[in-house]
Amino acid sequence: MAADHRIVQSVRARHELLTTEIEEYRDSCWQRDGEGRVETAVQSERFIERVGFAACFLDSRRPGPSLYMAVCGRRDAVIPRNVQKDPETSHTWALKDEIVHRGRVYYAKLSPGRAMFLAPRMIPYFKTLWGFSRREEKQRLSRNAFALLRLLRKEWEMGTADLRADSGVTDRRAFALAIDELQAAMIVLPTEVIYEPKLTYLWGLAEERFPEELSRKIDRQKALREIARCFLDGAGLTVRGELARVTGLSRPDAGLGNRALVKEGYAVMLALGTYQLAKLDAVGADATPPKTA
Repeated sequence: MAADHRIVQSVRARHELLTTEIEEYRDSCWQRDGEGRVETAVQSERFIERVGFAACFLDSRRPGPSLYMAVCGRRDAVIPRNVQKDPETSHTWALKDEIVHRGRVYYAKLSPGRAMFLAPRMIPYFKTLWGFSRREEKQRLSRNAFALLRLLRKEWEMGTADLRADSGVTDRRAFALAIDELQAAMIVLPTEVIYEPKLTYLWGLAEERFPEELSRKIDRQKALREIARCFLDGAGLTVRGELARVTGLSRPDAGLGNRALVKEGYAVMLALGTYQLAKLDAVGADATPPKTA
């Protein structure tokens, strides 16, 4: 209950800082206005490519683009407690499974443990900030995570049960922590979801699906700037702490990214921690982003 209260207070504070024009801009870009409601996996991939990165099951209580809200097509969508009987939640889940199967966009639990889609063009920037080199794996990964990775490097793809048994990481909680660690480092991702005879995931190496994107070398400052640019393009305006909450960046790093946009004239700083697209500032924040089919 306390956590729910804090979320409500955060939502109220955020909305007090956002004008009607900015909210409508976000509605259009993040497809929560009902006109561009997402219904198919192809539309989902186009949505993710356009916004650059998006959460899977984020609702109106937290900021940022979300597949769930694009499926609902409305700004005030809230995931119900009884998700099993909710058609919009079920449809989002089915789309997520199909997107994972198709493998055209990146999907994994990224830092800090949030499920997120990445357009291929954004993979190098996230990899720069959350990944590390193969030489560092043994030092930076836990023993369990390294055991899973060593096995996957031999087999390339394995189901959860086989991976647990053959790696020796048989404790469910320990396995979940290890696989999340590998996802957060952008080394491993789910490649398939299987429901029969029981629900399980297939796991594979991220470099197999996105070899070019993951091999690109990007300067850290550029990565911060381009992630900030990507979010601001869709948000129109970002308030204090918002970019950090959406992406998992630290607040200092989010500030570095936003200030880099100000330096190049792409954004203007309206107040401490509040940045707006320069093109919106010039036209009174009533511009709308182009739609994609």
